[in-house]
Amino acid sequence: MLTSLFKEQRAQIEHFFDHVDTPQVTKVFEACLKCKGLIVFTGVGKSGIIGEKIAMTLTSTGTRALFLSSVSFLHGDIGILTSEDLVIFLSKSGETEELLDLIPYMRKRGVTLISIVSKQESRLAKASDLSLFLPVVKELCPFDLAPTTSTAVQLLFGDVLAIGLMRAKNFSLSDYALTHPSGTLGRKVTITVEEIMLKEEALPLCKVEDRLKDILPKLTSKGCGCKLIIDDQQRMLGIFTDGDLRRAIQSKGPEVLEETMGSLMTSSFTSINPGKLAWEALKLMQQDPKKWIMILPVLDQDKKVVGLLRMHDIIQTGLA
Repeated sequence: MLTSLFKEQRAQIEHFFDHVDTPQVTKVFEACLKCKGLIVFTGVGKSGIIGEKIAMTLTSTGTRALFLSSVSFLHGDIGILTSEDLVIFLSKSGETEELLDLIPYMRKRGVTLISIVSKQESRLAKASDLSLFLPVVKELCPFDLAPTTSTAVQLLFGDVLAIGLMRAKNFSLSDYALTHPSGTLGRKVTITVEEIMLKEEALPLCKVEDRLKDILPKLTSKGCGCKLIIDDQQRMLGIFTDGDLRRAIQSKGPEVLEETMGSLMTSSFTSINPGKLAWEALKLMQQDPKKWIMILPVLDQDKKVVGLLRMHDIIQTGLA
């Protein structure tokens, strides 16, 4: 049953995409972009819940918005509106009396009114400065009553509007960080590699001329699972890991202990800049699902080793 319902809903959504009036969508977008004040959503029932979600998405992506119910408007909250604000009505029928009752009072406040409806000749659409018709053939509900498809397309429109405004305003990752200071989202856009990497005395460094037998004690005592081979300017030349050690002993036997790190190191390696986000480092370390990188050298712009990032350090931040 669910499979057939998925197919039916997909067909309904495709109908929406095929028939939505994109020039009119552009007009609504431009009105929102030009708005100097607040973008205020209102709606009743399920449309109201969708309006609240859209307002929250707009607010978190750089557009000042809020949701107010029709009851709140009629009992004092209409006082928040100024002539620079824009009110968006969400209503499938466009005949919701609670919203229609608001229009005379909002006209007195001088606000711009936009209606988002799924009935073209509705009273709400005619009474607004601008209206957008969201085409819906029928609800997924077998009785064509429970708001399902209509709320889905309302949400689609709202998300596209929010991201369109976000892009038009050049809302950056650092801006996003300011609006999401807590939780996983906050950590993703605030924690840098430099904040959690090993540095200075904790770094497992050695030179190309060092012999394996001489660096073995520090290979284990540093607890990093590797050695970073550097030149005299601390530029990285290669890496030697616990895995390399096991493979070297298996293939060459005890004699390998006399070999230099220059002959044993792997000269191709993945690295990252200290200013990058820890989240970006995590994606880099997991880009090959068959072979995750567990340790990541951190190099400055001159290719000098300034740190070492371990998967363990990222896990402790809660990002992984």
